[in-house]
Amino acid sequence: MGAGTMREAAATFFAPPAKLLEDHAVTGPEHRLRIDKWLWAARFFKTRSLAAEAVAGGKVQVNGERAKPSRALKVGDRLSIRTGTLSWEVTVTVLSERRGPADEARKLYLESEDRRREREEQAALLAAQRRSAPFSKGRPTKKARRQLTRFTQDT
Repeated sequence: MGAGTMREAAATFFAPPAKLLEDHAVTGPEHRLRIDKWLWAARFFKTRSLAAEAVAGGKVQVNGERAKPSRALKVGDRLSIRTGTLSWEVTVTVLSERRGPADEARKLYLESEDRRREREEQAALLAAQRRSAPFSKGRPTKKARRQLTRFTQDT
C-alpha cells in the first residue's frame, strides 16, 4: 500500500461529520427513504425498530395522514411526531440513511421557532414537576404501606 492511498484512507476515516453527512445524503427529487430509517437517522428514536413501532402506532403523521413504517419520505414532507409528552412539527430538508451526531441530525429537518419554544417550555415544566415530586427509593416498607392504606381509607 502506497503512502498516497494511506493518506487518502486516513482523510476519509477522519473526515468531518458534515462531509460524512453529504456522502450519505440521499439527494434529488426522485430519491425517497423509508420513514423509520429517517426518524432513526434524525435521532427522534434510539432504534429503528422503536421508530417503526411509533409509526405503526400512529405517533407519526406525514402531511397530516397516518403512515406505515415503509412509507417513502421525500424532501418537503411535513411530519408530526409524538414521543411521550413531547411533540414535534418538522419539515424534512435532507434525507439521510446514516445516523450521525446530534448537530448533524438537526440539519435533516426544519422546525419553526414557535413550535421549538413551546416544546422546550413543556420540557422545562416537566423537569420542574419531576424535581418537586421526587421518586421514593425502592418499594415501600410494610409500615409505609399501612400508613398509605390508612391515609387513603380515611378520606
